[in-house]
Amino acid sequence: MTSPTFGVQFTVETATTEIAPPSRWNIALKEMLGGSVIISILSVLSALVVGAILIAVTDPGVHKAAGYFAARPTSTFQAIWDSIFGAYSSLFQGSVYNFRRPEFATGIKPLTETLTFATPLIVAGLGVALTFRVGLFNIGGRGQMLIAAACAGYVGFTWHLPPVIHLIVAVLAGIIGGALWAGIVGVLKARTGAHEVIVTIMLNYIAFYLVSWMLRTQGFLQAPGSNNPKTAPILETAVMPKLLGPGYNLNTGFLLVIALTIFVAWLLSRSSLGFQFRAVGENPNAARVAGIRVDRMYIYAMLFSGGLIAVAGVIQVLGVVPAGFSSGIDAGIGFDAITVALLGRAKPWGVFFAGILFGAFKAGGFAMQAAEGIPIDIVLVVQSLIVLFIAAPPLIRALFRLPVPAGEPKPVSLRRPRVKAVTR
Repeated sequence: MTSPTFGVQFTVETATTEIAPPSRWNIALKEMLGGSVIISILSVLSALVVGAILIAVTDPGVHKAAGYFAARPTSTFQAIWDSIFGAYSSLFQGSVYNFRRPEFATGIKPLTETLTFATPLIVAGLGVALTFRVGLFNIGGRGQMLIAAACAGYVGFTWHLPPVIHLIVAVLAGIIGGALWAGIVGVLKARTGAHEVIVTIMLNYIAFYLVSWMLRTQGFLQAPGSNNPKTAPILETAVMPKLLGPGYNLNTGFLLVIALTIFVAWLLSRSSLGFQFRAVGENPNAARVAGIRVDRMYIYAMLFSGGLIAVAGVIQVLGVVPAGFSSGIDAGIGFDAITVALLGRAKPWGVFFAGILFGAFKAGGFAMQAAEGIPIDIVLVVQSLIVLFIAAPPLIRALFRLPVPAGEPKPVSLRRPRVKAVTR
């Protein structure tokens, strides 16, 4: 290249460097490390670590050992270890396997209790997750469970039908009741634009006081000849059989939940209705332009969601407490289902395993309280922390230095760029 001013000729050699593209294994590893599964696992582990700190801080033995920390520091660390190990070992033995039992049949009973607690959580979580995929937020699980329990319970203790038919009719009655109760939300959303969160909250109160009134009124749900707000026992022909025999609480509702998980997975990923659900959830305006009836999808989604959540109420009435139920039959499952759906990333099999995890917390939490004197509130704090970490994936990626998966925007740096002055 010749300079036009000084006539000096400069020769510039340009070197081209080829950068090899990353290998398939590097790309796969980056996707796995930044994926939702790893985020969920690390969220649970992070919550357990924080829970361990809370257990150590609140343990009286640790407080006593810390009083003479300067003289014997190892005693304090040993007390911390004993409190954490004792709590989490009790959690494991109360939810998975009890090594203190001599026989396998009795040692595995905690796992069956975990599955018993998880069964209604899974199916209710599936109902909430389905609305998430459509862009809705169904927090009316409590009301839908109560209406389903009232319908299934009424059929269960008043109708006299053959054994198998009676159980099927009671289950269907509960599903229809819960689906129609949730369908009210879908219709109001589609026809008037009413926000589903407000409507479901109000319907929760309406369902609670309606069922409470029926439980105190003869001729509706109150047991004949009783003044207590409780129903009569479910007839034997409508009770869900025990899955592993009379020595275990796990009933055949767990098999129904597995079938419903497979159905929801097929519905969302393989059916045309599921495609329309996902399209409306991604962009309702674009879906409307493409010819999808968005208002109709809202109604369908709430009907399916209410029917799934209703199964949780049906299982509670016909399987868990067939001796008669009161207005507290929902046991907080309607709200816990939101947590399960969030932890499962609104995916059917993710919700399934998230429900089992929370079932383990419920089953093992009582063992922690009984064996080690750990407050049950610690377990609730761990569950809340899991939701907190799940809701903030950038926080988990920052803590563990995980890569940002492809397709997600990278965090913007807040530092000002450095400007270098160039002197000519």
